[in-house]
Amino acid sequence: MHRTRIKICGITREQDLHAAVDAGADALGFVFYPKSPRYVTPEQFALLARALPPYVSSVALFVNPTLAEVEAVVRAGQVSLIQFHGDETAGQCAAIAQQAGRPFVRAYRVKPDTAASDLLSCELAYRAASPWFSGLLLDAYVDAYGGAGKVFDWSLIPKELAPRVVLSGGLSVQNATDAVVHVRPFAVDISSGVEESKGIKDARKIAAFVAAVRAADAITTSEPHHERST
Repeated sequence: MHRTRIKICGITREQDLHAAVDAGADALGFVFYPKSPRYVTPEQFALLARALPPYVSSVALFVNPTLAEVEAVVRAGQVSLIQFHGDETAGQCAAIAQQAGRPFVRAYRVKPDTAASDLLSCELAYRAASPWFSGLLLDAYVDAYGGAGKVFDWSLIPKELAPRVVLSGGLSVQNATDAVVHVRPFAVDISSGVEESKGIKDARKIAAFVAAVRAADAITTSEPHHERST
């Protein structure tokens, strides 16, 4: 069965970390953007990272960071992947990832007028810029960093790109199955959709979200010729 990878982002507490792991999350995200309500310091991350079990990836999210800021987090705890979520250029992402010695994902904020060619061109540019580039994370465009729980038009994602992207932006227990069935991304990323309040996760919502994604995987496996609606 095709298995969509799942990332729970914005972890700030050890109990939320364990809830995500117990539910079957593949990756956990930690936010190092001071203006975010989900911000953790390198010192807080160091304590949380000690609770990570083997084979669960840790993703460090940054917005326009300096190399020193990224290196401080990498030294503090086990970082599997860097996520750039600001206005960083391909060259800046490549340089920081090279110096930090970690692969990276680039967030792309999708606008209503974004074309399929824009997404394909962006991916191509980042792959050309760095061997450390792992893929694009697609989020909704808002006048801030992060999707703010907003959904974008999934039909803008070209079919040839979908199996390589991380789908984010307004995902929830209610729309997760539909999102995965229609887009068929490599992974999904959720934060506010599984929270009690900003930065505080709800273990029941996390478990329900994972179950909804797995339900979509079962549908796409049983219907291999299912066409993604436009």
